[in-house]
Amino acid sequence: MVLFRLERVVPLPVEQAWARLTDWPRHGDVVPLTRVTVLTPAPTDVGTVFVARTGVGPLTFDDPMEVVDWRPPTWCRLAKRGGLVTGWAEVEVHPHGDRYARVVWREELAVRRLPGLFDSPLGWLARRVFGRAVDGLLRPDPDPGAIGRPYRPPP
Repeated sequence: MVLFRLERVVPLPVEQAWARLTDWPRHGDVVPLTRVTVLTPAPTDVGTVFVARTGVGPLTFDDPMEVVDWRPPTWCRLAKRGGLVTGWAEVEVHPHGDRYARVVWREELAVRRLPGLFDSPLGWLARRVFGRAVDGLLRPDPDPGAIGRPYRPPP
């Protein structure tokens, strides 16, 4: 099991940082080889379920998640409900000065049947993958070539 924390201060209003981080399908644009599908009707609230499918061809796995605590625009907790990947994630967004937001992403991640001796490499990989994902989601003017599509707030 791996526990990690990412923190970013970005030149975005709290509401915009929150909207970018909780646009679940957009996570698929910033996580390599991943597509995210929301299985419950909008808007997001406690009980919202979405699945991140990662991989290529027969080497794929699903990472189903459920929103278990939802307090926009500052707090969200997700429970990972998968057969392979388990754990949770928490997203916090707070004002930082007049025109910035401070984002904290905490996650506990475990891969079933993966021996504990792999925790250190898993933690290293998770911090890099999720760090790049958070950076991509929060980029003020995303490069469509780097992320896949420019940011558009959810309806």
